[in-house]
Amino acid sequence: MNRKALLAATSLGAALALGLAGCSSGGGSGGSSSSGGGGDGAQKITFLTHWGPEQVGMLDEAAAAFTKENPDITVDVQAVPFGNLLSTLRTQGASPDGPTIAGIYDAWLPELARDGLAAEAPSDVAGDVKANWPANVVGAASQQGTVHGIPNEVDLYQLNYNKALFADAGVAEPPADWDALIDAATKIKATGQARQGIGFITSWNSGAVHPFLSLLASDGGTFLNEEGTQATLTSPQALETAELYQRLVDEGLTDTAMSTANANTTGPYLDNFVNGKTGMIIMANWWEGSLKDAMGDKFGDVATAPIPVGPSGTTSSSISYSWMTMVNGNADDAKQKAAWEFLTWLNGPDSGKGGSSAMGDILVSMGILPSRSSDIDAHKADLESDFLTPYVDALDSATPFPTVIGGPAAADALQRQIEALLNGQLDAKAAMEAANKDVDAALSSAQ
Repeated sequence: MNRKALLAATSLGAALALGLAGCSSGGGSGGSSSSGGGGDGAQKITFLTHWGPEQVGMLDEAAAAFTKENPDITVDVQAVPFGNLLSTLRTQGASPDGPTIAGIYDAWLPELARDGLAAEAPSDVAGDVKANWPANVVGAASQQGTVHGIPNEVDLYQLNYNKALFADAGVAEPPADWDALIDAATKIKATGQARQGIGFITSWNSGAVHPFLSLLASDGGTFLNEEGTQATLTSPQALETAELYQRLVDEGLTDTAMSTANANTTGPYLDNFVNGKTGMIIMANWWEGSLKDAMGDKFGDVATAPIPVGPSGTTSSSISYSWMTMVNGNADDAKQKAAWEFLTWLNGPDSGKGGSSAMGDILVSMGILPSRSSDIDAHKADLESDFLTPYVDALDSATPFPTVIGGPAAADALQRQIEALLNGQLDAKAAMEAANKDVDAALSSAQ
């Protein structure tokens, strides 16, 4: 499973423009037909995912174990590439015989719920979710307070730093606030060897936007208003965040020529951190595998710390984004009932090993943070390290990326102005004014 590209195609419009890809059966439960018995009899449901063969196999095994306990329900796993996931769901999901269950990126939920594709969770499922998942993750899987699915994967951003470069520069500890961030970056640059203090991604939507918003959240600011209808990027906190970027650029502490990347994190961004040319970056937990593969034994030099707190902030807060499994609102009642039964079992503490859910076991096998509280407890030993522990510790205080209609387009609009700021084309005030205007336009046009 390649988690490096999970946000490569979050724009709803772009996803809809992709061609429909044929589903391929995941194995265990047989062919690709989603039709099942009528009424309350035997039901055959389908689970649409973008996972790779190894994880599809694990999901097949879990489905087979569920069917052994519930012989009237069989589950057929179907897989498509990530770039085709949303378009497949939209095209096939309009039919009652379309996918019964789908794993989706939470940013897609507002439009899927509006269009009736994402069914409301039954009261017992919603109650289970609210009791066993962090409130911020539950919120990302909900619309207008109504739960529409069961959360699974969660990703968030923290500060990664190179301990060897810190020692070389005489920096004793990771920066807790922005003044310390500037000081550490200055000392790292002063060591020479063509080093930059901190690297920021350009040319990739989420890689540019989420670190900026993490710093903004840690300064007490927000991307959108509480209703999710307008930008708040002309706030004092947003201007302070942009001014931090401008100072880092003006003082040569960050260099966009060293920081470009795509959604696979390949390119100068990864290369310069791996090769000891970048002291700090703000990045998500899922890129641990890339660093391990690229750095080998030197991965031991990498550690993680909370996002530094800004001058107007009181606590560190990272932007998080998550995934969920939803049930097709166009499926008949019997199939929906069977689907919720399977998902409740799959995400429950009795389906996996040692108190973990089967879903939690699958996620941890990919090096991904599960979001169910009992799954995190069950996999505590797997998630304890200099790299991962700060991510786990930050789950409850994280700020979810807004799940609103037009959210992906709003992120595109902010990305353009962040990159203009990093490239020295706009100053902080002009960048935030332009971003505020463009984000408002993106949100308005999506309604």
